[in-house]
Amino acid sequence: SHHQGKINWEHLVDTSFASKPPDFVYLKATEGMTHVDTQWDRNRVACLKLSIKHGAYHFFQPKKLPIPQAEHFLTYYTPKGGDLPPVLDVETEGYSDEDLIHKMTRWLEYVEEKTGMRPIIYTSYHFYKTKFGVKFPHHKFWIAAYSRKPRGLEVNTQIIHWQFTEKAQLPGHRVLVDMNVSKVSFR
Repeated sequence: SHHQGKINWEHLVDTSFASKPPDFVYLKATEGMTHVDTQWDRNRVACLKLSIKHGAYHFFQPKKLPIPQAEHFLTYYTPKGGDLPPVLDVETEGYSDEDLIHKMTRWLEYVEEKTGMRPIIYTSYHFYKTKFGVKFPHHKFWIAAYSRKPRGLEVNTQIIHWQFTEKAQLPGHRVLVDMNVSKVSFR
């Protein structure tokens, strides 16, 4: 997202500069009903041009209506062949857990219907364990857990990506970025 500044994508795929190119990246596209990430277009074009495996995510605002958020996301994100599944980024509380889960369900179903891809849910490990895991048994999760590796990660088939730090350094880039590992093979 714009929080990580302007990524030099060419450096990341140049093996003479970077020791290992990224296997995958997710780019922030939208937030809420009106915000478009200022780096979305630039990042998307670079990833497509350089054949970097990537997907798009929407930062969910739980106290706003879900369908206008989904429509906003799909106004700016048009799936291309080879894209990773879209992601719903849920990091904040709603009016209640029931309301949050209902709104998430509406967004997820709408985006799946329009794209033909089942979205992944990004959230904290705490939210996954206490709110979402059992409520979304047919969805895959991308969880953030920085202090330690989540217990049972290897055998939990619902969790496919783990964001283990928000303080990774990219070659030739000054701003720290989020770093993830995945159970998915991208090669």
